[in-house]
Amino acid sequence: MNQRKKTIFWLAASALFLLAVAFLGYLWRDEALVTDFSRKNLAPCLKYPFGTDFMGRDMFVRTVTGLSLSIRLGVLTAAASAIFAGVMGIGAAVLGKAADSAITFLIDLVMGIPHILLLVLISYACGKGFWGVAVGITLTHWTSLARLIRGEVMQLKSSQYIQIAAKLGQSRLQIAGKHMLPHILPQFFTGLILLFPHAILHEASITFLGFGLSPEQPAIGVILSESMRYLAMGRWWLAAFPGALLMICVLLFRVLGESVCRLIDPGSVHE
Repeated sequence: MNQRKKTIFWLAASALFLLAVAFLGYLWRDEALVTDFSRKNLAPCLKYPFGTDFMGRDMFVRTVTGLSLSIRLGVLTAAASAIFAGVMGIGAAVLGKAADSAITFLIDLVMGIPHILLLVLISYACGKGFWGVAVGITLTHWTSLARLIRGEVMQLKSSQYIQIAAKLGQSRLQIAGKHMLPHILPQFFTGLILLFPHAILHEASITFLGFGLSPEQPAIGVILSESMRYLAMGRWWLAAFPGALLMICVLLFRVLGESVCRLIDPGSVHE
């Protein structure tokens, strides 16, 4: 199997796994809330692969549902962050020196504040919950991609064909849309996919700290936060399996991003 076929295989396998988790989690969203005290604190077995918790809830169903919620939130916030980064990156380079200075200052300001602290503050200010977390992640994850896009556009501005287009009377908006946008699309899509794992991990982190999703929702952060109280009692499965599945999901998003990067530019990712 050559490198291109291997890349396509991993791309397809990762995408199918993540889609399956998202679909099953949506399908099981009601079942994840079902309690049955007759089966509480059961260790992992064939019927309950991840065991059950202190309320008799099936931890496998609950974990898959939580990951599904994280994936949907990750897709939403990564897309919003990437679009915001694209607008800021192109705007900084084509709207003139004043806009470039303002946007560059904003990028440096956001990147200069501890990431998790800014995310917690924004999420809390927006009322926490799904939309509070979504706004917080969107407004804190755009800076690195915006800086990358700005650098690409600044290089394009100095190229000969861009200067010729400007001398022929094309506006800055026309130059950005016709000549610059096609060149930055590969970086945009790769950055978009690589934003997913960051969004998922940060959602789980602030939910674990109590500043994210509602405790009533079967989110991974909620599951891990609840499980900490029972580790000393030997109920390791409450944290081990959800944490492992979260890491697998994050790593698969990384594989997706690197696979897309290899397909777009084979020399951009080294083995």
